[in-house]
Amino acid sequence: MQIEVRPVRRLRDSEQVRGVIAPMIEAICASGADLEHLRVVCDWIQYKSNFRDLVTGRAVPGDAGPGEAPAGSYEIAVDLRRCAAQAADAFQAAMSAALAAAGAPAGGPPDGRVWLEPWGPGRDSMVWRFNALYWQALADWEKTTGKEYEQSLPHGESDARNVAAAQELILDLFRVWDELEARRALPEELYVLELGVGNGGQARTFLDEFAALDRRHGRGYYRRLHYLMGDYSAHVLDRARQEIGQHREHTSGLVLEATRLSGSVGFLAGKAFLVYISNVYDNLPTDEVASIRGRNYVVEVRSYLPEAAADAIAARFGLPRDQLPALTARLLRIGPELLSESLPGQFPDTGQAVAFWQATWQALRLAERYVLLEGLDTYQLTPAVTGEVLRPLLSAEGDVRMHVSNGALASFADTLPLLHPFGRIVCHDLFTTGPGEYHSGFFGPGKYDGSVVNWVNGSLLQLLASRRGFSVQFSPFKQRPASHVKTMTAQVRD
Repeated sequence: MQIEVRPVRRLRDSEQVRGVIAPMIEAICASGADLEHLRVVCDWIQYKSNFRDLVTGRAVPGDAGPGEAPAGSYEIAVDLRRCAAQAADAFQAAMSAALAAAGAPAGGPPDGRVWLEPWGPGRDSMVWRFNALYWQALADWEKTTGKEYEQSLPHGESDARNVAAAQELILDLFRVWDELEARRALPEELYVLELGVGNGGQARTFLDEFAALDRRHGRGYYRRLHYLMGDYSAHVLDRARQEIGQHREHTSGLVLEATRLSGSVGFLAGKAFLVYISNVYDNLPTDEVASIRGRNYVVEVRSYLPEAAADAIAARFGLPRDQLPALTARLLRIGPELLSESLPGQFPDTGQAVAFWQATWQALRLAERYVLLEGLDTYQLTPAVTGEVLRPLLSAEGDVRMHVSNGALASFADTLPLLHPFGRIVCHDLFTTGPGEYHSGFFGPGKYDGSVVNWVNGSLLQLLASRRGFSVQFSPFKQRPASHVKTMTAQVRD
């Protein structure tokens, strides 16, 4: 039996959790599982809302074929944070259910979970349609919860809304523009693009500081500035437009898909001096891949509702339990307002439809399985990038599982051509910066209110940029260095 404990600080500091390890091993040994080929992975899952059960079971296929595991080849994943609060018999029951879900011979009977979708790669999962619905119907969600979405973030606001950070960006722009102006190489129109505008606070801060600094600088750059705000949510853009006040004549709002920018802002190719991105990449679809005992796998997932949660939702809304998958799919297809209009008996108003949405989202879990990759070149990260780019990352750390960050990779690759030769991307987000970090903690997926959060594989973005002639650097977010947020800067390599 192989046991991997990912040693996050909270685990080292918790006497309660350290006391769980021995009873956990005893429970595993008492389960009757074939210990010779059993892997146990122990995480401290910091997101109180997430997609994992206390114990999750996964089959680990060998060479027999996709989805076909040799006898005794299984992995169980344990959430140590929740495990510490469970009695031994409860943990034993959870482990038996996990082994059964993975198809292990020692598992108990199958549970009564309600399946919502077929197996597929993580980026194609239903959770990302929930994520999209959250941004599309954000006004309905916020009306029901009574709070704006930024209040669900760890500090109640984004780390990037900071005057000092805005001033630093602007002064760097002025230095570049002054040099180009001295050589008569500065364009008349000066473009800045922000992706993921939030409540408009960053745009307002940037524009206020830009105008004030330009008055002191005396070069008239504010007159030539074009600030483009891009976001997936029309509701978010409307709120941002209201926030920017007197700067409206210098701004434009664009509803766009972050993973396909060329169709929306392709006119910016070679013109953007700054692309500013904050807390966008961690909210884009991603797969996960793993290297286990020298074999490479993609992680497939399948959404479900646990039996008790499904029964509670069905009873609360007066629904037959077997209708939950169809109603969930309908909600994701047409949204809460039209769901209420089409089924007034079950959902007499939009608020009731939103309540069904929230209850389903809160209960939603992901089953997982490993599917063998015959060759990394057969796996497409994006339409233009194959899995070959993963080879140095998967081969560097032994057994490892990591995010592929497909959505972030596609967005980043589509953003690089927008940059002026002296332009740069500045991105604040949750980045891992080396494959070894995946041995030391849990990096998602988790739930922020109604959306998904995943850390971003920064090493992968760095590899892609290098192949295209750009350099990428990571640094702590200066104005709040204790934050998990890092700053990524990308520009043409010297």
